[in-house]
Amino acid sequence: MKKNIIISTALAAMLLSFSSCESFLTQENPNKIAAESYFQTENDAERALNGVYLALRSNNCLGEGSTMFTEERSDNMGRLDNQSSSGEPFQFTDFSLLPSNTYLKNHWVAMFTAVTRSNFLLTYIDEVAFEDEAVRTRYKAEAKFVRALVYFHLVRKWGDVPLVTTYLTTTDEINANTFREKKETVYAQIVQDLKDALNSNLPDIQPESGKGRACKAAVSGLLGQVYLTMATTLSDGNKDSYLQQAKSYLEMCYGMRKFGSLSEIPYEDVFDVSKKSTCPEIIFQIVYKQGDKDYYSSIAASNQAKGETINSQKKSTGAGNYVNTDIVKEYEETDSRKEWSVKYADDVVAKSYFITKFRDVSDVAGTLGYGGNDWILMRYADVILMLAEVNMYLGDETAAIGYLDEVRARAGMPGYAAMQSNAAYKTLCPTLKLAILHERRVELAFENHRWFDLLRFFTANELVTYIHNKKQDDYGISNIKNFGTKDIYYPIPFDEYKLNPELMYQNPGY
Repeated sequence: MKKNIIISTALAAMLLSFSSCESFLTQENPNKIAAESYFQTENDAERALNGVYLALRSNNCLGEGSTMFTEERSDNMGRLDNQSSSGEPFQFTDFSLLPSNTYLKNHWVAMFTAVTRSNFLLTYIDEVAFEDEAVRTRYKAEAKFVRALVYFHLVRKWGDVPLVTTYLTTTDEINANTFREKKETVYAQIVQDLKDALNSNLPDIQPESGKGRACKAAVSGLLGQVYLTMATTLSDGNKDSYLQQAKSYLEMCYGMRKFGSLSEIPYEDVFDVSKKSTCPEIIFQIVYKQGDKDYYSSIAASNQAKGETINSQKKSTGAGNYVNTDIVKEYEETDSRKEWSVKYADDVVAKSYFITKFRDVSDVAGTLGYGGNDWILMRYADVILMLAEVNMYLGDETAAIGYLDEVRARAGMPGYAAMQSNAAYKTLCPTLKLAILHERRVELAFENHRWFDLLRFFTANELVTYIHNKKQDDYGISNIKNFGTKDIYYPIPFDEYKLNPELMYQNPGY
């Protein structure tokens, strides 16, 4: 990791200044400053924290354009051709990923940049005098939340990864940290960071003036998801304990909601760009600024196919992001979420389904497509379905079905018990487990959850069978027979591996 730590260290000094909610995405000219002399005032610490959040926004990190690394890896999305950028994006969905893939390397670098910026703040913030110590405590909690969030993505995508929790300033320090730590140890650090953040003075939920900032609902929800993932993917004999912890923290998050039942919040309101600051379902998001040429969201325009105007005033010349017909067919006949999420484009250039879930046709976004959609990383429907999942694993089917039905009710769909007499539903969802997986797929479509859900619901061998049993015609041009157990993890980028082939060992099959 020597090269990437150096890169990340340089980027960590490019700290950005924001003074209010309105200016959250207003960047001043970044200046490279020596790390040891940067922190002088409380404002310096605030700027460093804003730099942490800004790192998340990159499409190569966890921003709206990061679907290549998750959703396109799943059975929800694919690509219409294999020629763009020398075919490198196609490698993700075709399961032909090479360690030399530059997009893969950029993803690795971007996430370690976010880690480095978090470490930068946590290493030096105690050198600053604060008028109110509560502010320092909150900043540290926010940095730990972001570090945990990013490492959660790293460990699920690569398994064993370098674990760095302090800001590295010398070559010797870098060399000493150039090795892959076991995933169990990485998970332990994630848990510790999140527990530290939860035991802080963070607000329970985001205030309207603090959208895009960590809160206890986000921390507890993420901690519940981490424990659920550990229970379903680790083989350390602690499954039952992890499940109980997952249930406890997910219930804590659920209890912090500012609404009664999910049905109080129309599905379309969650993605209505005009309601993004007030929708109580959203727990944590990456903020974009409508109409701003530097900090706008492009997701509405990028998804839109030629000849369509449902997403954006910007005219498209292409097919939009390709949606596999496999997911289109999974929507139940009367599911209102389908109409909001996907549409078939009949233009001669398109002739495929495209994503309509993210829309901004406002005059502010205009014909340039400078949209204002925030990228949602966590919302309550996700938490509710994880509660269904964990209760199912714990053997409490009554509780699991109750949570499942809460999500189905919002979509205007009959409850699980009523659907047991529906032959089509029983074929689609022969077990409660598969019913929960189905609900997560249609409820959270194109929000970058599906790949991680598949890893959690199936063992490696089960997932291979599941993917291979799909119809190739419903999966696009990507060859599903390429998928094998090696594809559970990404390859370590070649530039990282070659630094120390022994300590930065390659994942099997690459």
